[in-house]
Amino acid sequence: MSTLISSVSRNKNIKKYVFIVTDRNRNNLHVGLSADILKTMDFYKKMPSLMFDASQQLTRLVYFEELNDETTATTRFNLLNRYTRIQKERMVRTVNADWLDLTMALKNENLINTVRLPQHILSFAS
Repeated sequence: MSTLISSVSRNKNIKKYVFIVTDRNRNNLHVGLSADILKTMDFYKKMPSLMFDASQQLTRLVYFEELNDETTATTRFNLLNRYTRIQKERMVRTVNADWLDLTMALKNENLINTVRLPQHILSFAS
């Protein structure tokens, strides 16, 4: 029983991401919640335009927050969903004034965190 409880509590501590994606013309802003933001963005980019035409596909990650537990992430997601468009735009501009796609930066950061250099190379660099 204790293993079941510990595994449930471990799952609650998985990082969650609340994010805003937009299309190339910035006409649509969508708030999302994900445990793996890179997989979610890959899905958005590969998804055929079922609901939108090509110019309205949500392919640009322009804002995200990394949260440490599911409850906080869900609360934040619900709050951002209630924001008006102007409030969302202000929030994006505070951290990403040029509305750049942040996906590549996340991929690079993920690559850096997964590649472990040997200790002798690290000690040589310092």
